[in-house]
Order: sequence, then structure tokens, then C-alpha cells
Amino acid sequence: MTTTNESRRETAILGGGCFWCLEAVFLEVEGVESVVSGYSGGHLEAPTYRQVCAGGTGHVEVVKIEFDPARISFRELLEIYFTIHDPTTLDRQGNDIGTQYRSVIYFTSDEQFHTALALIEELGEARVYPHAIVTRVERAGPFWPAEVEHQEYYANNSDQPYCQYVVAPKVAKFREKFAGRRRQGG
Repeated sequence: MTTTNESRRETAILGGGCFWCLEAVFLEVEGVESVVSGYSGGHLEAPTYRQVCAGGTGHVEVVKIEFDPARISFRELLEIYFTIHDPTTLDRQGNDIGTQYRSVIYFTSDEQFHTALALIEELGEARVYPHAIVTRVERAGPFWPAEVEHQEYYANNSDQPYCQYVVAPKVAKFREKFAGRRRQGG
């Protein structure tokens, strides 16, 4: 019996500040097949960027990552995730403040749930961060893709100040620390 690439694909949904930062990094990760910026965790169907940024919908800016677990594990994705954002700040990343920027892992399987909790515990015990990790681990609910102008934002707007001062350092940090996980030709 043969297996298709589709049957090997898994989904990870991660929130850790502005989705432009997460998307820019995960698009470069070997084994990641697609990254879509969007919204999860709220109470409004099909929210817009303006609605989410206003803070009243309960949504988080997230990325939905489709990946091949034979090439990169969920744990390895989380190790990158915990390196490129600050999981110790509640409802903020740098100057981005609000519940839409909270640190959250939306798990799509029991295995992902246990992997996320185990890694958070390991990082806490190792005192990797000066403060406690506040990342929430919650069951994935509906995912709403962000508007088209938010997809591949960094690739299309890398000269903008926000991209230069906020996104670019996170991409550089990934490239330095995880050079071996970088997509070939990336």
C-alpha cells in the first residue's frame, strides 16, 4: 500500500505575536509545505484584520502550518517557535500589545497536546527564560485565513520599517540558530 503526501501531512496552528513574523520564519523551514496567516480562538465568524486588531473578537493572529512529519517533527516546529518569540509576555510581543498577540499553541491531536506540554515543562525546568512561560495550549477550533495582503507579507514588503525592525531580526535569529532546518535554496 502506498501513502500519499497528503496522508503524511499534519497541521500546526501557532500564535506568537504578529503573524507576519511567524509566517516569514516558517516559510523557510525544511519540511513545511505551506504557511497561511489567519485568525483563531475567537467568537466571530470570518473576522477581518481590523476587527481582530480592535481586540474585541477574541481571536489571535496565528499561522496555520502544513508540514510533513517525516521531514520535521511537531516538536522541532515548537523549538523554532519558542526561539523566535517571547513566550513569557502575556498578550504582547514587543510593542504589539493586545490579546490578539498572545502566545498560544492550538493543538490538532492528542500527540501535539502532550508534546507541547512536555516541551513547555522542559523549558521551564531548564530556566531557558528569565520569567515563566505563559504560552497557552488549547484545542484548535475554526481557522480563518487573513486577507490576501497579509499572506507572504514579509516577502512582499521587506523594505517597510516594521519588517526591517521587527520581522527581519526574527528571520535572522532563525537562520542563525536553525541553519540546518532551513529549506534548501531558501
